[in-house]
Amino acid sequence: MEDNITASFDDSVTLFNTYEDYLDSKVTPLDLFYLDSRELARQLVELGYKGGNVLSKRKFEARRAAAEAAEAAEANALSNKTIPLTLASAGKELKDNFLKALAEREEANRSGKKTSVIFIRDHNAVGQEVSGYIDYAHRLKTEDFEPYFSGKKRLMPRRSDLCYQNWKTQMSTSNSSPNYQVIYDNPTGLLFKNKRDRKILNVDPWAAPGESSTRTPLQSDLYIQVVFYDHITRTA
Repeated sequence: MEDNITASFDDSVTLFNTYEDYLDSKVTPLDLFYLDSRELARQLVELGYKGGNVLSKRKFEARRAAAEAAEAAEANALSNKTIPLTLASAGKELKDNFLKALAEREEANRSGKKTSVIFIRDHNAVGQEVSGYIDYAHRLKTEDFEPYFSGKKRLMPRRSDLCYQNWKTQMSTSNSSPNYQVIYDNPTGLLFKNKRDRKILNVDPWAAPGESSTRTPLQSDLYIQVVFYDHITRTA
């Protein structure tokens, strides 16, 4: 007998818009090289020839529907509560444009109204040029921002952020976060998929940032280059 779908659904299914996208996530470039057919590669995955646990289309759609219902219920519950937020930027005298921009977005990112991605390019402590994309809302939840707003520390990209590049050592990393899935194999460039509304954020400076998103380049005395990508999340 099949497992209880509503009790054991996997939130990861919400990362995929369709069952075909789900199957594609298990297809490797090597599969496509030898099979020369994406459709055949999908069929082999669905039939279990690639190994591992693969959901049937019916299970996938049921679990995705259950996950979406749970997300909607959680969002609705949060929208009905008034939770006072403690802002790390409160009472700080901020002079640099970057810190002012961080402060302007802090409440919205803490409350879930926005999920901002910050691109920073500058030199690290040993003089190496580094750059990266930071999930601001996630960082706010996982560390104390008071030292940043008070000027004791500088916000810099880390290897644990959405994307990180050290241009001296050629080290690069990418990591999905609770808010964004990193799509790094897109032919047109790097993309981030918002996990709440599944809308795409395009960080290509020559392309539109995407639905419900804005791109704001910023002049700052603290960094070589800063860009804010603000995505308004859907709550219902």
